Amino acid sequence: MAKQQKTKTNESKGASKGSEKLSEGVAVPAIVEAIAGRTGTRGEITQVKCRILQGRNKGKQMRRNVRGTISKRDILMLRETEIEARKIQKTIRKGAFS
Repeated sequence: MAKQQKTKTNESKGASKGSEKLSEGVAVPAIVEAIAGRTGTRGEITQVKCRILQGRNKGKQMRRNVRGTISKRDILMLRETEIEARKIQKTIRKGAFS
């Protein structure tokens, strides 16, 4: 008789730690409190400060990058609340202007 191998159904092969949270399908609401500025190579991304309304990180204020039109007091549905966007650099650090 051959031994049966037990397989884990919750973990997928090659998945990172952060992707497990995305697969749950639960979005967390956050309200936009301030617009920090525009970023991206063409200025298509808006960086905002938002406060998380539910979940484990309730009340935490964090910086996120948003694509599309956004204004104060809008509600964002975040798929994860662990990763925060880097602060926008105001100075030019390389090129002809440095």
